[in-house]
Amino acid sequence: MKKYFERIWNGIVKENPTLVLMLGMCPTLAVSTRAINGIGMGLSTTAVLILSNLVISLLRKLIPNQVRLPAYIVIVASLVTVTELSIQAYLPELYASLGIYIPLIVVNCIILGRAEAYASKNPPLLSAFDGLGIGLGFTIALALAGALRELLGNGTLFGAQILPESIPPIGIFIQPPGAFLIIALIIAVMNAIGIKTRQRKLVESDCDGNCALCAQVCDKKEEAKDK
Repeated sequence: MKKYFERIWNGIVKENPTLVLMLGMCPTLAVSTRAINGIGMGLSTTAVLILSNLVISLLRKLIPNQVRLPAYIVIVASLVTVTELSIQAYLPELYASLGIYIPLIVVNCIILGRAEAYASKNPPLLSAFDGLGIGLGFTIALALAGALRELLGNGTLFGAQILPESIPPIGIFIQPPGAFLIIALIIAVMNAIGIKTRQRKLVESDCDGNCALCAQVCDKKEEAKDK
């Protein structure tokens, strides 16, 4: 059971797709102007991640290697269509807020990246937990960024007025540059309180971890030290 919870912790902290791996920045910049938008996009992506990882893992031995990426896209696109129609039917206000970014989940590098890097190589249940962890990490990052941007840019939180009207809102925070500032602030806080991500450990061990080969070399070094 421990390994399943490790996949969740890994996605939320160690390999958070937004705050550590810097993936999925397009929806992060575009829809995180409000906390509710960030949560809606994050949960939509989480649902697609869990199901796509599960399906791809189940079919990993049946999909020919030569057409694996087109097959992944077809699977993800089908799941995104179901998700989009469900949101449109049951949450029309959220659907109107997210707009084109819901169908763009199909080409979200987070989903295709986990499909290629993890789901295609691991058992179904473990892959589903990996999708859950990565999705929750993405949701938390979007919700936190959205809450801070909404609070600083509009003085509200989930639509309720929080800051006194005498305090003027800072308009830049509801613009794309504001998202970069907020994300940078969150990452700075993570570093300040000493949250150890895998990438940070690689940097501290004189290996930047920016490529797969470098990461493999560092992993071997760590294994050698342990022995």
